[in-house]
Amino acid sequence: MVVAEVPKLASAAEYFFKMGVEGKRFRPTVLLLMASALNVSLPGSVPDAVANFSNELRTRQQCIAEITEMIHVASLLHDDVLDDADTRRGVRSLNFLMGNKLSVLAGDFLLSRACVALASLKNTEVVTLLATVVEHLVTGETMQMASTSEQRCSMDQYMQKTYYKTASLIANSCKAIALLAGQATDVAMLAYNYGRNLGLAYQLIDDVLDFTGTSASLGKGSLSDIRHGIITAPMLFAIEEFPQLQEVINRGFNDPADVDLALEYLGKSRGIERAKELATEHANLAASAIISLPESDDDNVRISRRALVDLTNIVITRKK
Repeated sequence: MVVAEVPKLASAAEYFFKMGVEGKRFRPTVLLLMASALNVSLPGSVPDAVANFSNELRTRQQCIAEITEMIHVASLLHDDVLDDADTRRGVRSLNFLMGNKLSVLAGDFLLSRACVALASLKNTEVVTLLATVVEHLVTGETMQMASTSEQRCSMDQYMQKTYYKTASLIANSCKAIALLAGQATDVAMLAYNYGRNLGLAYQLIDDVLDFTGTSASLGKGSLSDIRHGIITAPMLFAIEEFPQLQEVINRGFNDPADVDLALEYLGKSRGIERAKELATEHANLAASAIISLPESDDDNVRISRRALVDLTNIVITRKK
């Protein structure tokens, strides 16, 4: 889908795909598993008609996976410019190599290609869902940039921002997969709830790893969030135990001594443990959504659902 008339733009837009920086392709994997988990044949269907419908449906659902990945990578390109990042998951960021302007344009180009692909599906509800995702990405980034000291230290604000920046994309994409399959509203909402809770669990663990992981394993500088003044779940839980930590946070971490002091408070608290516990809660909710799907005798459906449940454990036990 990433084809551009200008070679330099094409090269920029394809950069992260070719470098394999998103090598795990987490979101497309989830969506293709969700497609298999929900594509249940109707009783009495004619085999040939079912086969033709299934092939066409799979192509349309795969298109959703591709669109989702393009939106995701576009957001990474824009985020790296906003954060003035030099690396992304162990490789040089596009803005470092080609400059901010081309990086922004590459992100815009990916979004435009995603929109064209989305329009080709000719499903108004699906278009609305993924258009809302783009709105959420912008809203979440703005919340992070423009928050007050009080908002930065609010768990409710953090969870809302995390939904917008991370979970909305996978949640609404899972719902889109269900809608394309012609599933009922309640099933579509179970798919949405799976994606929402999986996305929240993923980000919570990401925030934990920013404190506990090493630069080599994460592909980024450890403590990158706190050094950028971004307050995440582990530190928010630490504030509940040590309210004086908020005064340190309010100073903005321009002084390295304040970073050390904040880490000292975090180490004395249960911030890391509580963030992991919250991630586990959301992972369990995601698994519960899959378990609550209507029963099926189809082996492929069962295997895919088992894999989706297994992913919830992988998300909360990962080390990078």
